[in-house]
Amino acid sequence: MKHDTQAFRDHYRADIHPLYNVWLHGGFVLAYGAACLAFFIGSLEQVRPWEWLVVPAALVFFSWGEYSIHKNLGHHKTRLGAMFYKRHTGDHHSFFVAGRMTWESARDWRVILFPAWLIVLYSIGLFAAWWLLSLANGNVAALFSATLLAGYLSYEVFHACEHLPADHPISRLPWIRQMRRLHELHHRRDLMQTHNFNLVFPLMDWLKGSLHWEPLEGENAMTRMQHTVEIARSPEQVLAYACTATRWPEWHPSSLRVEGPSGPLPAGSRFEEDIHAGGRAGHLSWDVLEYSPGRHWRATARGTHGLELVLTYECEGSAGGTRFIRTLEYGFSGLAMRIANRLVMRRTIERESAESMRQLKEMAERTLENRPSRQHDLA
Repeated sequence: MKHDTQAFRDHYRADIHPLYNVWLHGGFVLAYGAACLAFFIGSLEQVRPWEWLVVPAALVFFSWGEYSIHKNLGHHKTRLGAMFYKRHTGDHHSFFVAGRMTWESARDWRVILFPAWLIVLYSIGLFAAWWLLSLANGNVAALFSATLLAGYLSYEVFHACEHLPADHPISRLPWIRQMRRLHELHHRRDLMQTHNFNLVFPLMDWLKGSLHWEPLEGENAMTRMQHTVEIARSPEQVLAYACTATRWPEWHPSSLRVEGPSGPLPAGSRFEEDIHAGGRAGHLSWDVLEYSPGRHWRATARGTHGLELVLTYECEGSAGGTRFIRTLEYGFSGLAMRIANRLVMRRTIERESAESMRQLKEMAERTLENRPSRQHDLA
């Protein structure tokens, strides 16, 4: 039987009490949570370096708890979690389905946010943990409780953001965008009981093998960057030098070592390369697809961390010699590396690629004889 999302939404909205105020609901959760955080943080005194290790440990513990409760109580009916199951699977997953993940008015937040009383109940448990741990170490107690409370508030905020319209500025932020996509996949009927249970950071999903990612239809998963440089040598000379892979370490800052044939590499050639790109070491296995002397060279590679890339060199004659165009397209099969690329690696690789063009120009003009003839035999 097909689920009628609009009919469920209309019925759910009609059942919301007329006096319900979402601003009081959300405001109370944030204000109460902030007050508890202030208490825990205010009790810290001269925190020693090793005590700060409680924070990452507590974050891992929170991620495990979020994953376990969401999966085992939110998506499997039990006597203990009957109310949570009804509110989560019964209401939330009926109100929001893949393809219709956006709230339409502020009152719809009622089906996104936890009940306001839950943070009070949660904080009672945290205060109990704080009291017990403080008998041994007050700073450990405060850091542990504050981190778990911050995790709860982060869950509320992230979950609300994951149901924002796709064109909202917050939805386009890198981390929110990725988690929003993971959460939408979780709302698919065939995935909601088995995949993507973390909403803030997918640590447990990754560790337990339940992380599932699919790019949006039409979404380009490859990062593309193109750089151009003018080189005072002929196109034949420049391209022959650039596609001599054994000489890449001379001018490309990411290339550490190349094993393969010397000279310009024709179609069908293969070679191996050790790299350090985007702040990470790796290895690439290359296949040359095309080589047209003085005009065009193209190769693909597969490497560590699920990396796949396509590299294209193009040469055009110009008044000063050659206009050299380098186009790099790359992508990662794993979600973690895709996120790392968006947050950090892309900017680093962009800088390294720009620097490689500067060094290519310098090396080509310094080592190649300035003559218009074709040159194929470079050692």
